[in-house]
Amino acid sequence: MKKKITKILKIKNRRPLVCLTAYSKPMAKILDKYCDIVLVGDSLATAMYGMKNTHHVTLDTMIQHGISVSSNLSKALCVIDMPNKTYRNIKEAKKNAKLIITKTGCDAVKMECNGKNLKIIESVVKSGIPVMGHIGFTPQHYNKFKIQGLSEKERVKLIKEAKANERAGVFSIVIECVRDLVAKDITKSLKIPTIGIGSSKHCDGQILVTDDMLGLSGFYPRFIKKFARLNNIIEKGVQKYNKAVLTRKFPSKKHIF
Repeated sequence: MKKKITKILKIKNRRPLVCLTAYSKPMAKILDKYCDIVLVGDSLATAMYGMKNTHHVTLDTMIQHGISVSSNLSKALCVIDMPNKTYRNIKEAKKNAKLIITKTGCDAVKMECNGKNLKIIESVVKSGIPVMGHIGFTPQHYNKFKIQGLSEKERVKLIKEAKANERAGVFSIVIECVRDLVAKDITKSLKIPTIGIGSSKHCDGQILVTDDMLGLSGFYPRFIKKFARLNNIIEKGVQKYNKAVLTRKFPSKKHIF
């Protein structure tokens, strides 16, 4: 655990960190070859379960997906999101963070910062559990999407919040949907790596929801680039299967016992 985190810290200022999300064994095994960090994100609420937001995904759900992913990673650092309403106070946060680490064998948890829970984040770090921070647009605390850092007041607030997270002991911090120049200022002001999502190339690394960037989710905001169009490939495969079944060409003799 500590060796992997030390490695992540050393990469800052050397090269960009490559990060993606995974929710299953097959995806974890592929991402492990190419990613520095694999996040079991609470984005599975929308990407996999069709929920409107990430507010209602449960701790048990995160743990089950976390087991699947963590057990199939050997190289990449495995981080698991602490879902909404599982770290509302110090006692709850430490208990649930420990449960995630113990059950899944992951390397760290991620906690969204709302500016008021820094002592909670710090308490988890001090208990010996590595924490990745998350500022800017934090989906657990917003009902509607909003770009962050557009005003000077917001810029100052975000930089202050980022530094406070660093002091609280997080080993890295996700910066989501923050204006590019503000993300640049934050990155320069921290010793720990920043991981951007919709926050420019100035961050120390990048993360996307894998289902989005592979063209599977149907969710394509401005900051998403589709690096593949698997929805088209899958649909063609299903069409071929449909035709083969209807015409009784499948299963053939070589597919039966």
